[in-house]
Amino acid sequence: MTRDRATAEGTERAAGIEVKPVAGHIGAEITGVDLAARLDDAVIAAIRAAVLRWKVVFFRDQRLDHAGHVAFARRFGSLVVLPRRGKASPPDFPEVETTADRLELGGRFGMDHDEWLRRRRHTLLRGWHCDHGARVDPPAATILRAETVPPYGGDTTWSNLAAAYAGLSAPMREFVSGLRAEHRLGVGYQPRPGDDAYVRHLLEHQVATLHPLVRVHPETGERILCVNGYYVEQIAGLSRAESQALLDLLLDQAVRPEYTVRFRWEPGSVAFWDNRATIHLAPSDNAHLDHPRIMHRVMVAGEVPVGVDGKESEPIVGSEAGRW
Repeated sequence: MTRDRATAEGTERAAGIEVKPVAGHIGAEITGVDLAARLDDAVIAAIRAAVLRWKVVFFRDQRLDHAGHVAFARRFGSLVVLPRRGKASPPDFPEVETTADRLELGGRFGMDHDEWLRRRRHTLLRGWHCDHGARVDPPAATILRAETVPPYGGDTTWSNLAAAYAGLSAPMREFVSGLRAEHRLGVGYQPRPGDDAYVRHLLEHQVATLHPLVRVHPETGERILCVNGYYVEQIAGLSRAESQALLDLLLDQAVRPEYTVRFRWEPGSVAFWDNRATIHLAPSDNAHLDHPRIMHRVMVAGEVPVGVDGKESEPIVGSEAGRW
């Protein structure tokens, strides 16, 4: 047993919680904790250790309201307050963003929900993303809770980007560790013929950053493969053809089944993931179902990524560290 794992297990015992891994490389379910209660520092430390070790952790049967959700998240750092949220989000809790699927997306930009998803996620890998990855300082973590979910469908999948990087061959690890890539909001979207309101929205709200292709995790020291299908535009210094071929290879590596975990939501479920070390895939199998899926998200503010060479990410347009 490694020292880190032994330390984590000792922390769990001291806190009186149980952490049950659910997949080989990523994901664990935590029991023995009421997230709405006033948790002592030992419990918070154990949860933090579990998130760092397993990248995403799950809690069942929680009775969190908006206030409790925000209070729990604040134990792990400063919270993100988005300047714009949808109409479904609670006005009295600016840290909470509500995603209500059809309720929130239907009719936006002159498209129904199905068309918007088809144009935004037109390849198998396009839906994979980290939250706000085009910013110079993406959130460190996301805590998502389920209020209403369909009786079937609507699962979320996460992938461990540290394991994906470690799984590359040594020459490939060395090669990609020296590269940087442009992450840009709206990459790959397929416009509608003629005037497209979503394209205009993207042009008016450009966000782009040059991130290291491999970042060093600020808490664990792990090397993280910093790729996803939703934001990555181009690997700097490579031709378009070379860049696309390498990105396809790395994305295929990042979402190999052995590096992933899939979670079946229930009302009261909570998922807490390290947004620096994972990408996730929101469901696309429930859009045709006549059942709402209402989720509430709170994000912990993050730092500017640092590459293997010690250099930070560079903002291109649309974001400034610490300012949302």
